[in-house]
Amino acid sequence: MDTSVVDKIIEHLKSMPHELQWRVLEFARALSLSTPHGVPGRHLLRFGGTIPQADVSLMKDAIEKGCEQVDINEW
Repeated sequence: MDTSVVDKIIEHLKSMPHELQWRVLEFARALSLSTPHGVPGRHLLRFGGTIPQADVSLMKDAIEKGCEQVDINEW
């Protein structure tokens, strides 16, 4: 763990009211319990090739049509 981050958090905590310090503590506890759980990729290899090629082609076409375009006016 980068101690400079911990030090910065502590400095901010020192200037907060007690109630906010408790909220930060509760948030930190919640974050530490919410770490994502996954499986190694090798466990997923058995699923390789299970999607029919026709469906893969449809997904590829949809991605190319909908995701590879930039709308400069979007922002």
